[in-house]
Amino acid sequence: MTSILLWLVVLVLIAVLAVAGWYVWRTQAIARRAERLVPAQGKFVEIDGNRIHYVEEGEGRPILFVHGFGGTLHHFRHPLFGGRIPGYRLIAIDRPGAGYSTRAPGASAGLPAQAALIAKFIDKLGLERPLVVGHSLGGMITLTVALNHPEKICGIVLISALTRPREGIPPEMAPIYITSPLKRWLVANTVAIPAALKVAPQTLAYVFGPQETPQDYMTEGGGELGLRPGHFYNMVADLVSVGDDMPALAKRFEEIDMPAGMVFGTADKVLDWREHGETFAPCIKGLDFETVEGIGHHPQYWAREQVIALIRRVAEKAFAV
Repeated sequence: MTSILLWLVVLVLIAVLAVAGWYVWRTQAIARRAERLVPAQGKFVEIDGNRIHYVEEGEGRPILFVHGFGGTLHHFRHPLFGGRIPGYRLIAIDRPGAGYSTRAPGASAGLPAQAALIAKFIDKLGLERPLVVGHSLGGMITLTVALNHPEKICGIVLISALTRPREGIPPEMAPIYITSPLKRWLVANTVAIPAALKVAPQTLAYVFGPQETPQDYMTEGGGELGLRPGHFYNMVADLVSVGDDMPALAKRFEEIDMPAGMVFGTADKVLDWREHGETFAPCIKGLDFETVEGIGHHPQYWAREQVIALIRRVAEKAFAV
């Protein structure tokens, strides 16, 4: 009887390992495909052990773009680059751990740490007080740069920006809110990527809705790059860390004294424009705040001309100063 139980345990272990092995193989296959479809297109610099990937175009005063949660630099390169904002030097980065950027072992994903890295990136490239444009979580990181490193930049533009601490974990984020680094690594390298691929249409409908997801988003928009274990691991690290710093930072918004603009879609499903935009607007004196009716979380795609016009207005004020 004992030998039978032992064999049953061995068979169960073999089955578990076989399933886990299949998920590891599938994850790596999806990741390799993503890198074939969307190869690195820019340059790299190393900052404090972080290898940062960035793209740039144009000449003139610098505008630096910081993408949001789960995104890549393509969230700006795709809709706004390509000669659409002439007269400026445009630079978009993959934040640490996103796209083709890597996060140094043990590096913090907290807002002050990410803002400090952007300040060092500005120094590394020799950018003369750029205008910083941030989307979603990148908007909150941009605000942190304005608070902690105001001497490095001349102004900010916020697109669908996270600006308020949230009570608890949003239901949409609960399945990936993994606080244990070990568990996060195990999930990232086994079940997370095949599962993400399976639910990708629903996820993109939520993020881009009520508009359609751009047809070439998975390639030109960099969507494929989110289907890699390292990207998932660091995305979750961002999610876990962001709530720790927001309450203290949100109390300091009135310290910001530089040209600033903000745009929100009134149909944003990810961040409510009233809570994160309308209520926030009085915090920054002279904020150029506008909404675009019926647009979701990515106005840089679906209200491109309004977003470009806002960037230009704030740039003219900021660079004049």
